[in-house]
Amino acid sequence: MSAPVNIVFVVTRADEIGGAQVHVRDLSVALRRRGWDVSVVSGSQGVLSEDLARHGVPFHSIPNLVRPVRPRSDLQAVLELRRFLREWKPDLVSLHSSKAGVLGRLAMAGLGVPTLFTAHGWGFSSSNRVPVRGVLLLIERCMSPLADRIIAVSEADRSLAIRLRLARADQITTVHNGMPDVSRDLRSKPEASPPHVAMVARFAAPKDQALLLRALAGLTDLEWQMSLIGEGPRLEAARRLATELQIASRVNFTGFRRDVAELLAESQVFVLASNSEAFPRSILEASRAGLPIVASDVGGVRESVADGKTGFVVPTGDLEALRLRLRALLGDRDLRARLGDASRQRYERLFTFERMVERTINVYEELLGRDLSGGTD
Repeated sequence: MSAPVNIVFVVTRADEIGGAQVHVRDLSVALRRRGWDVSVVSGSQGVLSEDLARHGVPFHSIPNLVRPVRPRSDLQAVLELRRFLREWKPDLVSLHSSKAGVLGRLAMAGLGVPTLFTAHGWGFSSSNRVPVRGVLLLIERCMSPLADRIIAVSEADRSLAIRLRLARADQITTVHNGMPDVSRDLRSKPEASPPHVAMVARFAAPKDQALLLRALAGLTDLEWQMSLIGEGPRLEAARRLATELQIASRVNFTGFRRDVAELLAESQVFVLASNSEAFPRSILEASRAGLPIVASDVGGVRESVADGKTGFVVPTGDLEALRLRLRALLGDRDLRARLGDASRQRYERLFTFERMVERTINVYEELLGRDLSGGTD
């Protein structure tokens, strides 16, 4: 058996659980179980670092690694990260999230260690301010040569990067997110009535829970209940809107939950209303549960939702289109069952966690120039 691979993951924040954090957590745990030496570096401590500790994954905090742009802290973070990596001597460094991707590539310059950046969506795509988008785009162009390889989590993001000259076609690879499976008792029964609608997302831009609330407010002639799962700065505004729309009695604001799989198993329809996405993991969770999906047409959503087959893709911000598709699903239990079954099959075929891990390891093998199967259990 060859020596185990020593890999360091770097992600900006550990005090929240978003797509990048879940990706780093699950991949770290899976690789550690295969016998790899894995450690995670982040700028904060919290729910991610606690999850890693439970699985025995070493964690290192660099407090100067923060999301806002702070030149003095950013410079300190680069120096501290560079010092840590020199001491740790990893075989490979894997960077996640925009800020860690920038500072991490600067820290790695000249160290001679293969560097991989995973773009969980491009930062400039989610900004509503034209000047900010321009600056973020310029930064990504400057950083591109400092990454040996780049992983995009959707083909839409890969194509965008090539078109905007953020990466060469031979430098960037698409590896779709994957989700660990759940037991059969955590599968939904989408045909059940009255139908329960669920959306899993932070109450923050670019998510659009308000659009979903307004869409359902026009469907009070139908039976339904809804759970909005998550927390964030827009939560209280959403509560007030539900009251104004006179649907508060039908809406359950759950806050942050660790039992999302259980909540989805009790639901019949999944919705993701959003103005910007890369490749939403929440859609994969819903597909895993066997739920029909209604999602905004952003980023790589069409790669995870087969429109008309596993659910419906609707134009971003289109209230009437969202309401129309919801009416169809809420009013037709057979349609929910058919689309939900196809959704589960699509998950099994394309979005399992094992498939994502193997495709990611293939990228590692290309970077390191060796077969890594000998380093696994």
